[in-house]
Amino acid sequence: MQTVPPPTEDGAAEVRAPDVRAELRAAVSASRPPDIGVFHAVPREELTQALAELNAHELGRLVAHLGDEALAELVAELDPFDAARLLRKLGSAQAADVLEEMDPDDAADVVGELRPEEAEAILGEMEHEDAQDVRDLLSYPPESAAGIMTPDFVAVAPYLTVGEALAELGKVAEEAETIYYVYVTDPRTGVLLGVLSLRSLVLSPRWKLVSQVMNPDVTRVLADADQEVAAQLLDQHNLIALPVVAEGGRMLGIITADDAQDVLREEASEDIARLGGSQPLDEPYLRASIWHLFRKRVIWLLVLFFGGAYTGSVLQHFEDTLAGMVSLSFFIPLLIGTGGNVGSQTVTMLVRAMGVGEVQFRDLFRVLWREMCVGGLLGIVMGSATYLRATMLGVGVELGPVVGLTSLFIVVWAASVGAVLPLILHRIRLDPAVVSSPFISTLVDGTGLFLYLTIARMMLGID
Repeated sequence: MQTVPPPTEDGAAEVRAPDVRAELRAAVSASRPPDIGVFHAVPREELTQALAELNAHELGRLVAHLGDEALAELVAELDPFDAARLLRKLGSAQAADVLEEMDPDDAADVVGELRPEEAEAILGEMEHEDAQDVRDLLSYPPESAAGIMTPDFVAVAPYLTVGEALAELGKVAEEAETIYYVYVTDPRTGVLLGVLSLRSLVLSPRWKLVSQVMNPDVTRVLADADQEVAAQLLDQHNLIALPVVAEGGRMLGIITADDAQDVLREEASEDIARLGGSQPLDEPYLRASIWHLFRKRVIWLLVLFFGGAYTGSVLQHFEDTLAGMVSLSFFIPLLIGTGGNVGSQTVTMLVRAMGVGEVQFRDLFRVLWREMCVGGLLGIVMGSATYLRATMLGVGVELGPVVGLTSLFIVVWAASVGAVLPLILHRIRLDPAVVSSPFISTLVDGTGLFLYLTIARMMLGID
């Protein structure tokens, strides 16, 4: 519900944000019918906070006034951890009623956040079939494709006519997650044979057999595949749902587009954390404890510290060179900073391209060649800029060619390292995002410094 006051002096009307707390108070006190649309219109964080402020008695009255189905819709919008905390305030029987109204995959996520004894108490109050669906989903690894699927899909036998299939669809449509795809399965084994879009089913002659109009080429994913792979498949093929099958081809469920979006969003958040040089959080930032934040960041900082320690060794090795020409040290921050920036740019682009399936390990040499060419062009520009800077500092005659050439080499080297390492790590089944920007910067710092001072020795004749 939005309150629109009269136009202001400039003719514009100010739109006020919905007041979710006011609607909750109305729902609890039954002073007026609550506007359920308000709950769906506000940000999830605001809805979570407002619901968390209710005590057990108020929450019970909210269920009584809204109904189990409406509350289930609200709970499904919350983070599973917050949803579980909310259901703890209800009795086991009432919590079971709410979970029964939710999609099985959403209910499984919430139950997975409960303590084992709490989960069993609630599952024991649920209808046997609903509880079994939740238990089956919880039996799969949480990061697998089956871990995010729903078992509620529409399947018909291949020997039915189109008219009979439409009649069957009408019987089960209300319980299905989506009816835009109708899957064709063997009624004895459950093996996936084909798929029909709702449009093709409606437009086909009623007398034709389903096996005659179905598409046997079905994009599918194995149950134990990584959920990110499943989400990418769904995204790449522009599907509304993706079937999940067991090893023998038996259909287990479907992954819908909204679940795939959640997975891709979570994976992107994890990659961003790793690119920043820390481990991704297992829970929202404001809910994480200080100790948890410390543990997620200290390990990477120590790794980067020891990785950067060899920079001091390089400087110690070239101590006489730096003593012979102190002005060499003027350009150390500039050169290693440039290399680190180029490496970070390359890693960020490559990790993103790999994440969406645009680049694979077989493209290694193609990627390396492209980045060496780009690095060469960037190196020419940055080398010229570095030479100009040396001239401005009054050391251009002696050091200008040295720092300009070094800048070119460092940029090409950083681009090459940033192109190769993510692909190699992915090949050996490590997350390529661990080649974070700080890690690349640390690596390029030491090697770039060694390259710089070696070139200086050779070109300036310093022993």
